Amino acid sequence: MSLFSDNIRHLRVKKGISQEKLSQNLLITRGRYVKYEDGSSEPPYDILKRMSYYFYVSIDILLSVDVQKIPIEDLLKLGDNRILLPITVDQKGENIIEIVPHKAQAGYLSGYADPEFIESLQHISLPFLRNGKFRAFPVDGDSMPPHKKGSFIVGQYVERLGDVMDGKTYIVITKSQGIVYKRLNKNGKNALMLHSDNTIYLPYEIKASEILEIWEYACSIATNEFTPDDLSAESLKDMFRELRREIREVGNKIN
Repeated sequence: MSLFSDNIRHLRVKKGISQEKLSQNLLITRGRYVKYEDGSSEPPYDILKRMSYYFYVSIDILLSVDVQKIPIEDLLKLGDNRILLPITVDQKGENIIEIVPHKAQAGYLSGYADPEFIESLQHISLPFLRNGKFRAFPVDGDSMPPHKKGSFIVGQYVERLGDVMDGKTYIVITKSQGIVYKRLNKNGKNALMLHSDNTIYLPYEIKASEILEIWEYACSIATNEFTPDDLSAESLKDMFRELRREIREVGNKIN
């Protein structure tokens, strides 16, 4: 028996259906299904996909995670048949927020759909964040002031790309660039423009097919105190207003 065969047997029994009934739903013979469940044969991709959609469990979960150890019925079900993880609470009923540390950023790309990886992360709870699924991500670089490297952005999971609101900030998990925190604007139905608040950095486009997850800004946690050198958004605006005024005066003198 393999982990996969154990998983499909467990899910079938949990649903209370016979091998015959399940094989009919999968459009295969009972004899063929039995070989998958007893581990004597492995299904091709098209059958795996049908099983995934039938049980509403992603293929990677079916193949690599012991589903008897996780509460399948409590998993947050997402588009494209993906599964996030349970919205869990602590003993006081507070929403548990997983923290992705700086050292785990690279691992998150391969482990974001792995319950064991997520469960291994440290977690906190914040009493003012209750409804939804939240996760904390590290900030890198200086593209989104006043957030500095070492800070964390707590995001609320966004289930549909269409729920993204222009001009708001989000943590975006992409296949090519990993974890980024940017201000988003929709650029057609199948792409987003990612903008940095630090205008030194140019905006760029990300195709929807590149996006793994989107988390809307909920709050931030600063691990280093701000210094007098940290410019506020208002002081930045004042600086640009003054610079624009001076440029206009120089232009008037030239003319």
